[in-house]
Amino acid sequence: MGDQSSKRQRQLRARLSESLKGLAGGMVRGMGMPTQRIALPGSDDAVSQRHARSVIELCLRVGETMIATGASAADTVAQVLRLSSSFGITGMHVDIHFSSITVSVHRGLDEDPISVMRVVKVRTTDYTRLRDVYRLMDEITSATDPVDPDLARQHLSEILQQPHPYRRWVVSAGKAILAAGVVVMYDASFIVIVAAAISAIIADIVTRRLERWGISAFFVQMAAAFVITGIAGLLYWTRTLGFELTSEVQPTVIVISGIMLLLSGIGLTAAARDAIDGYYITASSRGLEVIMMTLGLAVGISLTIGLAMRVGIPIDVGTSLGRTDNIWAGMAGAALIGIGFTLTSYVRMVIAPIMAILAAIVFAVFFIVSPLMPDPGLAPGVAGIVAGVLSYLVYRWIMVPEAALTMAGIIGLIPGLTVYRGLYTLMDGPQGIVAALGELFVALAVGIGLAAGTTIGGHLARRSFGLDRAAEISLRRARRTR
Repeated sequence: MGDQSSKRQRQLRARLSESLKGLAGGMVRGMGMPTQRIALPGSDDAVSQRHARSVIELCLRVGETMIATGASAADTVAQVLRLSSSFGITGMHVDIHFSSITVSVHRGLDEDPISVMRVVKVRTTDYTRLRDVYRLMDEITSATDPVDPDLARQHLSEILQQPHPYRRWVVSAGKAILAAGVVVMYDASFIVIVAAAISAIIADIVTRRLERWGISAFFVQMAAAFVITGIAGLLYWTRTLGFELTSEVQPTVIVISGIMLLLSGIGLTAAARDAIDGYYITASSRGLEVIMMTLGLAVGISLTIGLAMRVGIPIDVGTSLGRTDNIWAGMAGAALIGIGFTLTSYVRMVIAPIMAILAAIVFAVFFIVSPLMPDPGLAPGVAGIVAGVLSYLVYRWIMVPEAALTMAGIIGLIPGLTVYRGLYTLMDGPQGIVAALGELFVALAVGIGLAAGTTIGGHLARRSFGLDRAAEISLRRARRTR
């Protein structure tokens, strides 16, 4: 009897031990599907080669157009995946490397995969064309009946061949307004505003001619800086001769307005946005482009100042204007910058007042929170959040590309001047390396703050006001397939 009782106790303890082990294992071991999937589920075995090639060609053309007209890498990937899903292809992979886009479709074990790459030869800012591409994709993805990819590609070709909403001289006028807005932000005199606008128009004419001749962008930046600094030097020289009309001319204001016009800070903000989205190769390429373009500016300004000194014009161009203490002048200047950006990026003129109001509101927020958040990047980040929320709301209202509205809102805060200041300090000699690195760090912090703020603002707006399911799925897939 004792042996049987002892045996039952051992069996009971063994079963209890196994139950405890199973319970503990169930609490620790994962039971469901992995949160991050290694590959896309399913395959496209049933897709014919003809259909797959037609869809890939359409997706490549759409992706190339979006990159060429100013869309970010994340938006491009999300929209291309959304487009491919509407044609029944769920196993597409999209890869973007700054100036190229690759689309690949794996069609299972029984069919050969298809991969095609296209190089983006032109990079510009054309938000009217980008808006038309968005509308075309909305029509395709929301259609109840299947859409022929060849017909969709024909509609896309018509969009690419249509004329701009206004002539080239309007773009030059927009650059003049943008440069004048930078000067207005610092509450300068009327003669300085006019001088900055004229300098912007002349620089635009020169750079356009050089680009038609095929001159590289580095030397185009040098030429633009030479023209703007040269005009500032001539006005400074007339002031030394006693002309009262130019007695209030400040060369630093004119040169810095031209620097903001050339918009090297936009590239830094776009690079930070790509880095936040996880496209590190594209972000690093954009960052290197910003450095080279800004070096071109610094070299052009240095050459002009050196030449002016040799001919006896004691021009002095600084690297700072300080912080404006007049919120109304700052808001007016930001509004003018928003209008100028509207015209230079081919947004329709009827949208200009909306962009001006958006830019003024974002600057007001930045002006108010700056004293409370002196650390670099924090105040621009808060302003970026406001810009992201307002841009999404306006986008849902009038269907203007969200990227255009966001950039118009933050363009008055981009760190182009800080990037220039850092490189200009670096060119003074080895003793300026520490100070230059500090300025470049501030510029990077501002760019990351603006990019992170606009991303957070857009995300909060989508969570609060909704997003169509197709776009939400494609955005989720874009993050998983990077």
